[in-house]
This record gives sequence, structure tokens and C-alpha cells, in this order.
Amino acid sequence: MIKVQLADRIKNLPPYLFASIDKMKQQALAKGVDLIDLSIGDPDIPTPQNIVDAMKRAVDKAEHHRYPSYEGMHIYREAVAAWYGQRFNVGLEPAGEVISLIGSKEGIGHIPLAFINPGDVVLVPSPGYPVYPVGTGFAGGEPYLMPLTEANDYLPDLGAIPEAICKRAKMMFLNYPNNPTAAVAGRDFFEAAIAFAEKHNIIICHDAAYSEIYYDGKRPMSFLEVDGAKEVGVEFHSLSKTYNMTGWRIGFVVGNRDIIAGLGKIKTNLDSGAFQAIQEAGVAALKTDDSALSWIRSTYQERRDILFDGLRKLGFELKKPEATFYVWARVPSGFDSTSFVTHLLEKTGVLGTPGVGFGAPGEGYIRFALTQSIERIEEALNRIKKAL
Repeated sequence: MIKVQLADRIKNLPPYLFASIDKMKQQALAKGVDLIDLSIGDPDIPTPQNIVDAMKRAVDKAEHHRYPSYEGMHIYREAVAAWYGQRFNVGLEPAGEVISLIGSKEGIGHIPLAFINPGDVVLVPSPGYPVYPVGTGFAGGEPYLMPLTEANDYLPDLGAIPEAICKRAKMMFLNYPNNPTAAVAGRDFFEAAIAFAEKHNIIICHDAAYSEIYYDGKRPMSFLEVDGAKEVGVEFHSLSKTYNMTGWRIGFVVGNRDIIAGLGKIKTNLDSGAFQAIQEAGVAALKTDDSALSWIRSTYQERRDILFDGLRKLGFELKKPEATFYVWARVPSGFDSTSFVTHLLEKTGVLGTPGVGFGAPGEGYIRFALTQSIERIEEALNRIKKAL
């Protein structure tokens, strides 16, 4: 029997947040707990039927049973470019400024491998999606955490980054609408970020996975809408949240063609592209009338209003989300984020996500996802009331 030794990059890797959450969930279910899972952003609303029907037709096509193209089918990249033009008035060249992804997580995790050498710094928002620092570490880079604080509207203070860090930084991740805080960013911030990137020669990777989950008619903008954005960065997008396709694993990245080409070189060596039938379904998704998405948004908005009002009545401190399907709330006094999540699970069977799991600045907060029915959200509020 050989002695299996993990590589240092794995030894030093923290447990993946949502794998830990899933373990807590499975343990509770094994005990027979009537679990109300508000922890993970996995939409409970089915994929729209027109997308499912397109997939059924595409699976029957024998040409899709062979290797797909690395960069994505041309019709898929054309559909992405057309969607960006319609939604954001941003012009994209399908042949050089768009590439398909096996979900945006794959692209976000891989892009540091294309541009980061050992010792390079990557600027990472914190609290934030764990894949940003993990992908950085896999490439041998050093994540520098940019705190997102309530006092600064959960925007990073770019002026507070030390000059010595700026000189070593090669990449910066941004994410608006933001997970986990549900904050949104406006033109002024993106303009400042672009100026910062130009000054320090830093690639911006903007994760816009939640741009279509917004409320009260306040449509978030694309980073690429701002002058100069395409000169310094790219924008990642996913069909997972917009079209309830989390399990399908299909997304894309758009923007600067040199950055796209660099990521493409990584992908040609590490994956063989997305299943073409799913890409055809992706084309159907991107051509879906906005009325279908409006129904999805209105469903989440009703849930948001109920959860927000209910938590506020229970004494939680929180801001009403303008986008995403998350609610970010301060935990009650006497708890840290992990102990409060554990307390809720043990006393109520309600599962949230501890803010510290997204980074140290998330300590003192809990994230709830709006991925349960109104009835279950109301039941969760009743149980929390009793537990408090």
C-alpha cells in the first residue's frame, strides 16, 4: 500500500464552504430533521420549458455526440453577443470576444492559471465567492483581500490598497450584484476601478452571474458598459441563476480578446468544451422572452419582501436587497456567524450560511437564500421567532 501524500496546494486549501454546509445538511436529514435549507443559492424554480424542449431536440442530433469545439459553437457565441447587445447595448465580436464555459465557476477558477505566476498578487473581494482566492492559490498567486464593509456600501476601497501590493498585483476580481452581500455597483465605481486597473496594469475579472436577478425594476449595469472596460478586463456570466440552469453547467466570458485568448489556451489543455446539446439549449435560453424572466424575478421579489420584513420584525439588522436572491443580515448579539448558524440548525431546522465562510470581513453576518417557497420561508420565520 503506497503512502498517498497530498500536494501542498491541497494541504493548505480550506474546506470548501458549501461542501461543509452540505455535510451539516446531510447530518440533520439523517436525524430526521424537517430541514428548511436557506443556505445555498440553488434555484428551486424549474428551468423554463422552452429551454428543456430545446435540449431534448438537441440531444437527438448525432453531431452533438462527438467532441465539441473548444471555444464554443458559433451559434452559441453569436447568441451571447446578441444578448449583450440587446441587454446592455455592448457590442461583442463572437469570434474573439466570447468564449463558452462549463459554468462560470470553471472559468473563474481557471483564469489565474493563464496570467498569474508564483508570487503575483490577485486582489480579491472579501466576503466573496470562495473560488476567487482558491483559483489564485492553485496558480501560485497570493490573494490580497479587499474588505467589503457595510460602511462603504460593500464596495472595495481601492485607495486603501498599499502601493507595494498594487505593484505586485496582476488581476482583480469584482462581483456585482454581489454574493453574499447583495450589494450593487454603479457607473462611478466601475469608472474608478477601470482607472485603477489602467494605472497599475491590472486585469479586471468581473463576475456578473446575478445581473438578471434584480428587484423593483432597478436593472444592474454591466461592467462592459463603461468606457475603457474592454481595454482592461472581461466579464463572466452564467446561465445558472438567470435561467435556473445550475445543474446544466453552461456559461461564458466576454470582453478583452487577449484575456479571452489566454483563458482559451488553458481550456484547450484542460477541458474539451461544453456538450453541444447544452449549448443549443443555451441559445434557446438567451433568446427567451424577458416575460419569462420577469416571472422568476417577481417570485424572488415576493420571497425577498417576506423574509426581509420578517427578519426585521424579529430584530435583525439588514438592508433590503436590490438584486441577487440572497439576504445578508447581522447575527444577534452573543453569537458569531458559525455559532448562530449551528444554533438555528439545532433549534429550528433552518439552515443558513455563516458569513465568515466567505472571508473574515463576513464575520458577524448570516446569508439566507431565497430558494424556498413562500410557505417554507414563513415557516422558517416562525421557527426562528421561537428560537430567539
